[in-house]
Amino acid sequence: MVQVRKRRKAPTIFPQHPREYCLSLIQKSKMMENYDLEKLNSKDPKVKYGFAKELLKTGAENPKQLYGDFGYWATLMSSDNNVLKWTAIDIIGYLSAVDDENRIGGILPELLKFLHGGALISCNHSIFSLGLIALNKPEFKQMIFKEFIAITGDRFDTDECKEIAMGKVMEAFKPFAGDIGNDKDIIGFIGSAARSERASTRKKAERLLKILIL
Repeated sequence: MVQVRKRRKAPTIFPQHPREYCLSLIQKSKMMENYDLEKLNSKDPKVKYGFAKELLKTGAENPKQLYGDFGYWATLMSSDNNVLKWTAIDIIGYLSAVDDENRIGGILPELLKFLHGGALISCNHSIFSLGLIALNKPEFKQMIFKEFIAITGDRFDTDECKEIAMGKVMEAFKPFAGDIGNDKDIIGFIGSAARSERASTRKKAERLLKILIL
């Protein structure tokens, strides 16, 4: 008697309703294509700041969708609304990953003003953005590194504010551990942070030094 082998079921690639699944993917991909920037002018804080969060998520996941409005984000960095200003600073950093038109270089001076302006939160956002730019646009990396370590000479409201900013720089340096190990100025900066009275900054610096030593 010939045994009939049961055919194995092919692995399920799509869920039970493939059409709906595909439509949901298309909807997600188009979700931000026609975004309404007027929402950032809304008098309703939930609309304004909810949309700002949505923009940041899009910037992180698909910056190409926001690149067409590069000039808008550059202008928004001058906003009197701090949250929108910080949002724009972060978005500029994300856009560096898709800056085929090489527009980032033209607004670096503005980002450096925030870095050295002594206002902690704006400084921290600029560190985040500049760190992404150093990662995505290597031609600016060494210049950005020099500006980072120069914050030791900046004036902040308190010494603790400066130490918080130094801790943020430790985070920005981490992806470049293989590049900075022989830079005496950067190592000296990290060593200074490792003696910080602020525990979180000190720990970030110590962890980074361990990576560099290894």
